[in-house]
Amino acid sequence: MSRALQLMNWKTRSLEKQKVEDDLDDLDLESAPLLSPTGGNEGLDLVNGQVWTANLEGSPTKLEIRVEGMTCAACSTSVEKALSRLPGVTSASVALLQNKAIVEYDPSTVKEKDITEAIEDAGFDAEVLSKVVVRPSLAGEQSSQTGRFRISGLSCASCVVSVEGVLQSLNGVSSAVVGLASGLGEVRYNPLIVSKADIVSAIVDAGFEAEFLESEKRKKISIAVEGMFTEEDGEAVRAILGQIQGLKEFVVEPLLERVEITFDTEVIRLRSIVEAVEQKGRFKVSLGHPYSSHSPNRKMEQIQYLQLLRMSIIFSVPVFFLWVICPRVPALHHFITWRCGPFLVVDWLKWALVTPIQFVVGKRFYTGAFRSLKNMSANMDVLVAMGTTAAYTYSVFAIFYTAFTGHWLVTYFETTVMLINFVLFGKYLEVVAKGKTSEAIGKLMALAPTTAILLTFDAGGNPLTEKEIDAQLVDRGDILKVYPGSKVPADGLIIWGTSHVDESMITGEAKPVAKEAGDNLIGGTLNVNGVLHLQVTNVGSEAALTQIVNLVETAQMVKAPIQKFADYVASVFVPVVVSLAVVTWLCWYLAGKFGLYSVDFLPGNNLFVFSLMFAISVLVIACPCALGLATPTAVMVATGVGATNGVLIKGGDALETAQSIQHIVFDKTGTLTKGKPCVTSVKLFSDMKLMDFLELVASAEVGSEHPLGKAIVDYMNGVLSSQDDSIENVVNVRNTGWLRNVASFETISGKGLRCVIEKRNLLVGNRRLFEEEGVTISLEAEAHLLDIEQKARSEVLVAIDGLLHGVFGIADPLKLEAAVVVEALKRMGISSIMVTGDNWRTARAIAKEVGIDHVIAEVLPGEKVEAIKQLQQGGSVVGMVGDGINDSPALAAADVGIAIGAGTDIAIEAADFVLIKNSLEGVVTAIDLSRKTFSRIRLNYVFAMGYNVLAVPIAAGALYPALGLLLPPWAAGAAMAFSSVSVVCSSLMLRRYKRPQLLDLVQIRVQ
Repeated sequence: MSRALQLMNWKTRSLEKQKVEDDLDDLDLESAPLLSPTGGNEGLDLVNGQVWTANLEGSPTKLEIRVEGMTCAACSTSVEKALSRLPGVTSASVALLQNKAIVEYDPSTVKEKDITEAIEDAGFDAEVLSKVVVRPSLAGEQSSQTGRFRISGLSCASCVVSVEGVLQSLNGVSSAVVGLASGLGEVRYNPLIVSKADIVSAIVDAGFEAEFLESEKRKKISIAVEGMFTEEDGEAVRAILGQIQGLKEFVVEPLLERVEITFDTEVIRLRSIVEAVEQKGRFKVSLGHPYSSHSPNRKMEQIQYLQLLRMSIIFSVPVFFLWVICPRVPALHHFITWRCGPFLVVDWLKWALVTPIQFVVGKRFYTGAFRSLKNMSANMDVLVAMGTTAAYTYSVFAIFYTAFTGHWLVTYFETTVMLINFVLFGKYLEVVAKGKTSEAIGKLMALAPTTAILLTFDAGGNPLTEKEIDAQLVDRGDILKVYPGSKVPADGLIIWGTSHVDESMITGEAKPVAKEAGDNLIGGTLNVNGVLHLQVTNVGSEAALTQIVNLVETAQMVKAPIQKFADYVASVFVPVVVSLAVVTWLCWYLAGKFGLYSVDFLPGNNLFVFSLMFAISVLVIACPCALGLATPTAVMVATGVGATNGVLIKGGDALETAQSIQHIVFDKTGTLTKGKPCVTSVKLFSDMKLMDFLELVASAEVGSEHPLGKAIVDYMNGVLSSQDDSIENVVNVRNTGWLRNVASFETISGKGLRCVIEKRNLLVGNRRLFEEEGVTISLEAEAHLLDIEQKARSEVLVAIDGLLHGVFGIADPLKLEAAVVVEALKRMGISSIMVTGDNWRTARAIAKEVGIDHVIAEVLPGEKVEAIKQLQQGGSVVGMVGDGINDSPALAAADVGIAIGAGTDIAIEAADFVLIKNSLEGVVTAIDLSRKTFSRIRLNYVFAMGYNVLAVPIAAGALYPALGLLLPPWAAGAAMAFSSVSVVCSSLMLRRYKRPQLLDLVQIRVQ
């Protein structure tokens, strides 16, 4: 209790047991549980003096919802409008191709049920896929989480205060509240800084017993249990699951051999649950593919359209026989003239055959039209429903009119049949084509291996057993064995073995990469040769493959600005077309009435029907779907193609902006250069011994994160990155006794550092820092610095007690492809600019080597943003290429941010493009792909707009007076059906995208 007693003075509060119990009662924790309904009903959390519950009632929440039944842009727009009208919904984005909606809302104002009901009221089916609480940041720690602990030995309010004080004194703990009556504590902590074990140990050190109970993390999964056939088997499984701590909920369905479980990922691992169920050998657990939920359910939609088309064809064949065959075969001609009383038998047969097509097969058009009109919008279903209903209703009227008046009228049941058949066939082809747009992301999902070889070791570190397990059961820290020719099961670090790994499916790098102990591997890549032992570092949502898939899918949800125009046109398209159809009918009807054309050749001299056929043709030939598909299909294909080429695109808006880039700003270190600087020379300007000088400077730089500082430390340790024979004064020192005590360490951003070592004041940095500090640089030192700068190397000056003692020359080799990429950009009409904090001479030397004409040097990290803003002032579109970490402000300030990083570093918020491969090739690929994508989008709009602009006048009969060209409704329906297919197929042409030929030069140079 000694440490606890020392903390008694920290925020001492007078609490009584009854007061704590009253506070717990006031919270009504039964109706608002902190973490789960099964995890206990008591507990408090106090932040800034206010009580709050760990479920963060009222915190912004994001829902991902599957929306079924959308057919065109008007449908997605109507869903967005329905969601936006709900109070508490802050944003709603609906993706037509993905059949998904992303909704951000305030749960204190609107509930999840209200959101799904709004979608269903709009006429669509809704299913919640995922729910994420966007937690407020506490103490600036966005990665923090809440854990619940059982604490034994609490006897009074003083114990509560002491435990809270102990917990809140831990680095990484932002808040801690202990309930006296419940014996529970809730701790908000950053798991990257402090672990659950550290928290338990702190409580135990304070003199109490502690046990971790649960966290806020939940995972819901459905597993198949083979061998569970009867209710008795189900009870056995329930008994096993009921004994597992950390399992929050489970639903056992014996007849389906399925169990749905919800568990706390911080308490229990999925593998432990599976092992518990399989322990006695009675049951066998199998898991579904981890990425099956990512892919839109296109197969089901294809099957539905195919079934409707088959049914329609079954009824259409007899109608076609009666319409086309019978009148042309003399033996059957008399059949169509049979009468049953005043009615023609053939008309009744057609009516009987067409009615199921109109109201059973065509039900989806009526349903879609009702949904659309209910939400004060209109889509293609409205046009099809109006056109087919007009033809069907008139034909029914004609049957009875002929029977009762004896005046024969032509029926148009065939028009209804042909229209519905062609529309269904077109929609089926459209769904098939749309499925192919997501083929690239499907290939990424297929990279996930299904099994892994788990190794166990003895006390001496020797392998004991090998066990094949489901890849989803792999956990962080597991040691896996990867055989040649097999896929890497998870992200991890090689601890034994050498091999070559094919990473082309992730990074786009065609050549297998050599790997050895200490290298990182990406899950889903292929081990070419050699056996490897891999220690798992990332699993689940943290795995690179999962993040890539999520990033690509999120990008496909982001609309390009150009799509707003299409959405607007689609919203007014149908009313305009209906108006044109009415005008068309009136014009032809009135023209006939006033004798502007002869009506003698018309069937039955029926002017009304003749005009009506033109109106129906106008209704069914107009196609708003093609407009709605022009942009999203191209963006979906482009993001998938980009991912297969190692370029992750964060949305259609990024693609649209990138195609207009005029200037590219490159960071130097780690972007144009390899980012692995090494010391090439050490020059002393005093009588200090070289070893003493190196020890002092290296001791100072140990605390620095700058690459140049690390290069000096590596040099001191004898780990020389460069193999350059021209290195001067090479000293190979491998002992670790050189480190000296450092005091008053201070980093000066963009310039260097200062510190005190053994009562000596050290100043280490660039020329700019020395000028500001007034340190004199001798003529000899100036000459040496000039020589370093002319060799395109960076200098690090060292002053001790105000006098210059020495200079380090440090080189960071250029990337082999840098010059070729700059040339490629120049040929694309894009100017390249280099921004660096290095001196002007070094910057100009490096820029000259890579072919960059415009250089901005000696800038601080914050000044890079100003440089980009100056370029933007003239209205230019500016791109920034950086490493995504130090350059994040500049990446965010640029119109297009392109982050270069390793394959596992893909979650870079500031960038619009992320290049998985640590190469500049992707810059050219990203810009070239964006240009080709938007050329394709423009072509799609030419197809869509041009089709409607030309087709509607033809359908309205514009060519009939001069050429006698008449477009019947069934032909108009066929043209409409294939217009959408043509747009989707146009977008699919992007799958043939090839990198610019100029990059082949880069490949040759790299090899």
